[in-house]
Amino acid sequence: MIIFRYITSYMAILTLLGAAVGYFWPPVMLIFKDVFLWMFAATMFALGIVLQPVELKETLRSPKAIALGVLTQYSVMPLLGFAAASFGGLSPELALGFVIVGCAPGAMASNVIVYLAGGALAFSIALTTVATMLSPLLTPFLVQSLGGSFLPVEFWPLMQTILLTVLMPLLLGMLVRRQLGRFLAPVQEIAPAVAALAIIIICSYAVAANHERIAEVGSTVIVLVILLNALGYLFGGLLARLYRFDRQHQLTLAIEIGMQNAGLGVALALKHFPPETALPGALFAVWCIVTAAGASAWFRAQQGKITSEILG
Repeated sequence: MIIFRYITSYMAILTLLGAAVGYFWPPVMLIFKDVFLWMFAATMFALGIVLQPVELKETLRSPKAIALGVLTQYSVMPLLGFAAASFGGLSPELALGFVIVGCAPGAMASNVIVYLAGGALAFSIALTTVATMLSPLLTPFLVQSLGGSFLPVEFWPLMQTILLTVLMPLLLGMLVRRQLGRFLAPVQEIAPAVAALAIIIICSYAVAANHERIAEVGSTVIVLVILLNALGYLFGGLLARLYRFDRQHQLTLAIEIGMQNAGLGVALALKHFPPETALPGALFAVWCIVTAAGASAWFRAQQGKITSEILG
């Protein structure tokens, strides 16, 4: 189905277009306000469809790799966010916004990007799930320690949200996968496009919800967002080499560290702090999707060339 392949292949361009719509015509995207979390659920359900059970079992046999990945997630990005807040010459609100972005868990969107890039999908999902489950404890602690402010988070409501939008859809997708039989192949072709479309909507909604404040942001904030994202990828890849991960897992960890659950960061910032605090998260959400989607398209093209050379 050509349309689904186009959505997957041109995810970065569609994300930019969606962000533009959210900025110039916010009401178009604000209609998704009440289904924002269910977009995450759709993403995880689609990933459950394409996840290979054998691959997941193999990944769970390597708790050391998962522990290293989560440790990297909750050390590298918080420190980078703190550096941006400390040396960026920002207002206290914007500085705290960068700390919140750095202290958020890995993004659910990273699972889709890892899949599209040909990375280790089960490893990516394991990292995202563990980091998200730990976020009610670690995110407030890190924000308080590095940002100088306490970020109140109610444990059980957040845990319920995580279960409903991450784990349950993923398990349901894996269960449905087992029942598809001969329909599995066409559904697997559609699933990544569904996940990609959900992420495009999520990013576009984040921009629409903050369009007035984005217009007031200076170039310094945009540059810091770009640097935070790029350095996350860089340090994630370098540390993965230090851990002696194979190439597929190096790629996965780089994506996991470079991408943050900025949507969660935006929601927390808007609820507990002045609106300006949410700006870094809103901008980061769009930018990391664009860079990661563009990189995934490049990696898939490279893999296609290698496969063609081998077969040729």
